[in-house]
Amino acid sequence: MPTQPITYSLGEHRGQKVIFLRFEKDFEIIQDVKKLIGSKFSASQKAWYVPDVSNYRHQFGIIEPTTARINLSKVSGIQQPEFSRFVDNLQLKGYSNNTLRTYCSEFIQFLAYLQDRLAASCTEEDIRQYILYCIRDLKLSENSLHSRINAIKFYFEKVLHRERFFLDIPRPKKQKILPKALSLQDVRLLLENTSNLKHNTMLKLCYGMGLRVSEIINIRITDVDSKQMQVFLERAKGKKDRYANLPESILEQLRNYYLFYKPKEYLFEGQYGGQYSSRSVQQVFKDAMERAKINKRLGIHSLRHSFATHLLENGTDVRFIQELLGHNDIRTTLLYTAVTDNNIRKIKSPLDSL
Repeated sequence: MPTQPITYSLGEHRGQKVIFLRFEKDFEIIQDVKKLIGSKFSASQKAWYVPDVSNYRHQFGIIEPTTARINLSKVSGIQQPEFSRFVDNLQLKGYSNNTLRTYCSEFIQFLAYLQDRLAASCTEEDIRQYILYCIRDLKLSENSLHSRINAIKFYFEKVLHRERFFLDIPRPKKQKILPKALSLQDVRLLLENTSNLKHNTMLKLCYGMGLRVSEIINIRITDVDSKQMQVFLERAKGKKDRYANLPESILEQLRNYYLFYKPKEYLFEGQYGGQYSSRSVQQVFKDAMERAKINKRLGIHSLRHSFATHLLENGTDVRFIQELLGHNDIRTTLLYTAVTDNNIRKIKSPLDSL
């Protein structure tokens, strides 16, 4: 974009969220603005505008606060400074945006429960009673309860520096959830019913390399090494870099995809350029499941589970699978053995002998 001053503002136009671009009339600027995908001129607003998407926000330097969607209306004004300290410490610790949003949302529920009582004045017994309230009245699941406790624990231990505050506060037993995977036949059916080249390539890489949604959308063109047949995954979960093996069977399709779509920075880019959104990837998987008529309540993360499950079934050592998945703890990877033990599956029920 030119160096001439342009002001950007968020707004709505004809029922759509847009970004208005205002500047003194200048032929060169107008020509540059016309090159932006989806750009139009509004006679009523006397300004150019583009769709309000993350790529344009990033390009124009419009910063959306991570906590912008957090609803503080239920929180007493006396708690606002503590909430700000809470957010500041999360950011200083370098927590991911997803973790930050989750912790903020859970902590707000706690502050709303306290009403005008300062969070810093709470005792161990107060926390016990709150946990019981979450169990008895709110009937939170074990996983939801652990998420809420983790947020409160962060506040007392990392913000208020009460390191042993939660030592004697019991946690409910965490539910053991086994990973849900698709069969080989279902994966094949899923891919056969995805004719769009971009979507098909995306799903194949998710399954073929065991990727998380955040990892597939973060792949840059320069991360793909077709000579070494590897893909560099930068700052994956836990901010840990790793390499994933690029399946040989997809190389030709990947080249055709690149020539057809011509992505500029990220391997998969949205309609208006920039990084493809995680929601869009999830929708691609959901639509593919519907077209393939696979009636299972699964998300796209099941392709990663399927990758691990099928490798185990083919006899791959679990330690190698741990490396490929980027798990810090082998116990996380060992969960897949509970759903892939072929020897146990071969055992016949005594009912079959009657």
